[in-house]
Amino acid sequence: MVRAKKHLGQHFLTDKNIASKIVESLKPEGRYQQVLEVGPGMGILSDFLLQKSSYETFLIDLDIESFQFLQKKYPDLGNRLINGDFLQLDFPSVFSGKVGVIGNFPYNISSQILFKILENRHLVPEVVGMFQKEVAERCASKPGSKEYGILSVFIQAYYSVEYLFTVKAGVFNPPPKVLSAVIRLNRNKIEQLDCDEKFFWKVVKAGFNQRRKTLRNALSSLVSKDKMGQDPMLDLRAERLSVDDFVKLTNNLMR
Repeated sequence: MVRAKKHLGQHFLTDKNIASKIVESLKPEGRYQQVLEVGPGMGILSDFLLQKSSYETFLIDLDIESFQFLQKKYPDLGNRLINGDFLQLDFPSVFSGKVGVIGNFPYNISSQILFKILENRHLVPEVVGMFQKEVAERCASKPGSKEYGILSVFIQAYYSVEYLFTVKAGVFNPPPKVLSAVIRLNRNKIEQLDCDEKFFWKVVKAGFNQRRKTLRNALSSLVSKDKMGQDPMLDLRAERLSVDDFVKLTNNLMR
């Protein structure tokens, strides 16, 4: 047994039916032959992942107690069991090609995990993950909703998002104080946004950091108001704009 550690945000899933359902939500379909599980804990997802012959499973856990437990449980994994921090992982040095990512992700770093995946989006065609329900809804939400924000835009710029199912607290040990949800991200065909991506990220962040203001006011720290022009999108709040709208706005502001 491994003791769940609060500082690592560990809540171990105990329901094998849900674990199987999460693993079956991965759809490699020839796009990748390697899968990385983040934060396997005691291996409830790993048990199902390692039964699959269509891909090779890797596990990464920062917790030395989990790592040692999994070493004994899966002695044949060798260097496919990694004791390390996913947020520091160098994907090209570990994986020979593209890799699916799966996990019951630690809730205290779930946004950082998603940004790490975005950094490596050219190598990650699919993600299936358990998140705090609020974070899952943020990833999947559409323009105009109160959940729609920075994370929604950045994820949806490069991935399609499916909200798969909600998970109650009682199937974890210890139970979290929030509901959880499983989502699936599938990489779209956009290699590069049709704009300056660095400026796009700045525009999105600035727009949502003052989400109650119109974009004309929220973006005044990036572009002076007299240079903004008359783009009607500037008179809206950030939450009204789709990814495509933000791309167009980015291009208009750089003219």
